[in-house]
Amino acid sequence: MNYLFIHQSMPSQFVHLAAALAGRSGNRVVFVTRSEAASLPGVQRVTYRTSRLARESTHHYVRLYENAVLHGQQVLRECKKLLDGGFRPDLIIGHPGWGETLFLKDIFPDIPLLSYCEFYYHGRGADIGFTPDQPSSLDAICRARARNAHLLLSLEACDRGISPTQWQRAVHPAPLREKIAVIHDGIDTASIGPDPAARFTLPDGRVLTAADTVVTYVARNLEPYRGFPQFMRAVPHILRARPEAHVVIAGGDGVSYGRVPDGGGTWRERMLAEVGPLDAGRVHTMGRLPYMLYRTLLQVSTVHVYLTVPFVLSWSCLEAMASGCLVLGSDTPPVREVIAEGRNGLLVAFDAPEAIAARAVEAIARRDEFRTLREGARQTVIERYALEKCLPAQLRLVQEMA
Repeated sequence: MNYLFIHQSMPSQFVHLAAALAGRSGNRVVFVTRSEAASLPGVQRVTYRTSRLARESTHHYVRLYENAVLHGQQVLRECKKLLDGGFRPDLIIGHPGWGETLFLKDIFPDIPLLSYCEFYYHGRGADIGFTPDQPSSLDAICRARARNAHLLLSLEACDRGISPTQWQRAVHPAPLREKIAVIHDGIDTASIGPDPAARFTLPDGRVLTAADTVVTYVARNLEPYRGFPQFMRAVPHILRARPEAHVVIAGGDGVSYGRVPDGGGTWRERMLAEVGPLDAGRVHTMGRLPYMLYRTLLQVSTVHVYLTVPFVLSWSCLEAMASGCLVLGSDTPPVREVIAEGRNGLLVAFDAPEAIAARAVEAIARRDEFRTLREGARQTVIERYALEKCLPAQLRLVQEMA
């Protein structure tokens, strides 16, 4: 069988599925991507570049759509080259988020297309206008509707869709929701788990273990969508209440979602200026960590704070749960799907820094009592999100389609 994967950041959500298909005898797997460095064993990478980006003169409501068309057009050209070279896929699996799947049915009208349905934007009731940090306006609401144009066209064209969580499926248009299956990407619980002997070394050489008091916060980038301002406003309260506590923050200074701070700079700089001087011997900003160090950080965590607006659920939330962390999560729809208060974690209002601090302090004080929550967190991931269950479900869907 021939499989064609499409995602600008290979391999991303398709890392396990593409590798599994490539590992089967007789399969040929081709991955079209913008990434020039990524690789998977047995997978042929085809790299593309757009001819240009949307022009500044384009109306800002449709600038994203113009970019989507440019991405879709270039992917179409690469697919035409593949077809002319003798490669005809039996199944196409792609992420529509950047427009890359827009025109696939125009060159492969009879080939089944599986679309990764990660998110569908809404002007009200989801991420936009959720916090005072990012107030909505009529302009923002209208722009959210317009930015769905390429997602809607891609969803209409695909044969089946796949969403990682029930809530992410639910934000898609009701008339098209039936074609979307809910199967998570999969968490490798065989390699991600508790380790009482774990040791995390700070930049100054000090070593943290599970016996220490460690408050952790992790995000790809430190930004409002993942509650970074709210967490930082909680940190001084935690430090005052627990003089022995260390706060370890991991994440980059870019922006994955939302906007950069008004006036420039980074959200880390903005929040450090807002909350005032913090004890550098107790608050440690690590930047982006290599995966193995990130995993070790979770293993020494006393309480792990995971905050998000109503948006895509991060892998880090489930990886923290799989690591046996006591997760203090925001009381928002994507988090409530995986964390039940008092059963496998704790919930707190998203935009309530003092409440976040109070619950973190409570979690520290009751760490022994909350051991069952840690066990429940890992068990939840094993039962519902483990790779050994999710990957076979993905492969069954692929087999049905192909």
